[in-house]
Amino acid sequence: MSKKEKDVVVLVGAGSIGQAIARRVGAGRHVVLADLHQENADAAAKVFVDAGFEVSTISVDISSRESILKLIGHAQEYGPITNLINAAGVSPSQASVPVILKVDLYGTAMLLEEFSKVIADGGSGIIISSQSGHRLGALSEAENMQLATTPTEELLELPFIKDITDTLKAYQYSKRCNVLRVMYEATRWGKRGATINSISPGVIITPLANDELNGPRGEGYRKMLSLCPAGRAGTPDEVGELAEFLMSKRGRFITGADYLIDGGTTASYWYGDLQYLKETH
Repeated sequence: MSKKEKDVVVLVGAGSIGQAIARRVGAGRHVVLADLHQENADAAAKVFVDAGFEVSTISVDISSRESILKLIGHAQEYGPITNLINAAGVSPSQASVPVILKVDLYGTAMLLEEFSKVIADGGSGIIISSQSGHRLGALSEAENMQLATTPTEELLELPFIKDITDTLKAYQYSKRCNVLRVMYEATRWGKRGATINSISPGVIITPLANDELNGPRGEGYRKMLSLCPAGRAGTPDEVGELAEFLMSKRGRFITGADYLIDGGTTASYWYGDLQYLKETH
């Protein structure tokens, strides 16, 4: 069988959550594993190949349009792109305000824009956002509209974005923008017969999360998890199962939506036992 005859799943960000989704939708397809760090993509590729998947790898920087176009070109060598999974990003503890905005806000918007031009009929996409976007207070109608519809190359020039000086706020605005851009892009993806949705996870157990839970701020995280309705953190597989449904035939009537999967942490943040966190965020 020619490699051109296979549908292609593109995973951007080869961490635990992205891998959990790709395993569920990648059987019988070609899976492109893309990550900023080639070694991360290669490590994920070994796991996938050992499990019987057909894969290729590529390094990608989603803050660069040239790099995204190179990724698309690579994927199209194997066939039509039927699925996009974006699990790439940086957190408030990992990067500066400019980097967070360039990657999480601008980069995600650019990825959505470019893949809207190539996604196959019947295809679907998932953007991994964050519960953090749901902790940002209500924005004005004008700000929502600007985050949703401003041309990608002008997003970082929005006055209320340029004024951000705090890494947490940069992250929250980026994640709110992700959700709004998904709604906007759903109208474009729909013209190609494709769906696009976002998922906003809470604390999900990954190697990085385990480091945080056992680090200097671990006690605070553990307290937060114990007080949320679920009483625990989530797992990558739980996010994967939700994404699989949204990307399947059963989810074809769902597009432009965001799904909060955080064990009720956000509900408790606004209305329950975690309201104390608003004083420190």
